[in-house]
Amino acid sequence: MPRDALPASLSDRERLARLRLIRTENVGPMTFRQLLERFGTAERAIDALPDLARRGGRRRALAVPPAGAAEREIAANARVGADLVVFGDPLYPSALAAVEDAPAVFSLIGHGYLPSQRTVAIVGARNASMNGRRLAMSLARGIGAGGYAIASGLARGIDAAAHEGALETGTVAVVAGGIDVIYPPEHTDLYRRISEAGAIIAEQPVGTTPQARHFPSRNRIIAGLSLGVLVVEAATRSGSLITARRALDQGREVFAVPGSPLDPRCGGTNGLIKEGAAFLVESARDVENVLDGLAAQHLDEPPGRDWQGSIGSETLETPPLEVDDRVRREVMQALGPEPVAVDEVIRGCQLSAPVVATVLLEAELAGLIDRHPGNQISRRLEVPV
Repeated sequence: MPRDALPASLSDRERLARLRLIRTENVGPMTFRQLLERFGTAERAIDALPDLARRGGRRRALAVPPAGAAEREIAANARVGADLVVFGDPLYPSALAAVEDAPAVFSLIGHGYLPSQRTVAIVGARNASMNGRRLAMSLARGIGAGGYAIASGLARGIDAAAHEGALETGTVAVVAGGIDVIYPPEHTDLYRRISEAGAIIAEQPVGTTPQARHFPSRNRIIAGLSLGVLVVEAATRSGSLITARRALDQGREVFAVPGSPLDPRCGGTNGLIKEGAAFLVESARDVENVLDGLAAQHLDEPPGRDWQGSIGSETLETPPLEVDDRVRREVMQALGPEPVAVDEVIRGCQLSAPVVATVLLEAELAGLIDRHPGNQISRRLEVPV
């Protein structure tokens, strides 16, 4: 659906319901999207949650936050000068909405239009060399001058250099904790300047101290905002490579600056180039030559219905499929603690995709399975009560 054909905004009631839905126990970004696809609105989805969880084997009620809790979260954002952007809002970037596990809601400080601009992510080592930081700043400045916003993660090293280089042309910082929690603390001044000249995004609620598990989630947003991800200095096992892999999974371009084979900080970037997974980059023009020729229309709509998740008041509810216990047992027995692709489960069980999707949705709400990037699932070893 073209952006100019979208409604002006979600209703206040539906925005509140979507915030309640994503804050509900066992509802993650992918389940949130599936529930909107199935029921059309978050209000209908919330009404259906108890029955879905019961079908999946849950014995106690799901914890659904009341409207008052969602209103308090909106107020907390306002107190720190942030807007709360909900999946379906006009400000929600279409490129990010096309990602299967796009955040259902995020906080935003700064210029709201920037995350929807043509964007290139620049990421790399926290302990970057002086030359690496200088090059990242120069590349960000050059790519920004070519009409692209620059996204990164406000981390030490390459991230900070990329933000510095793009302050005049437009930069987006995606932070791992709450939008009011500056990490690392020494980037307080950089944070302030980005909030004034660029934009800052946070998926975690206001006041959240960043934990290790939050950084991979942040990395998927950095990749999801971008047409391409440029890696400058990254070890063979690093968060920057996670960002690059997520970009590849999302169908985005990946670029890498080669480095000395004697420097462990270049092992990851050199590996991406050797594998043929990344374009070799020596200048900003190398990135622009690839991206300027790309048509970005394929990012305008995510899989399934329109990127707002069918918010119209006339949207018809799709009732859950009736599946019997034998089918549930067959699907659950096919799962183990190691992630497996949903398509493999469908083929292995020889069941239809809607039936398997229904079983998995019920099982996730019951707390029996976890979802992973790449449409993969795994069974939890601990069975909830």
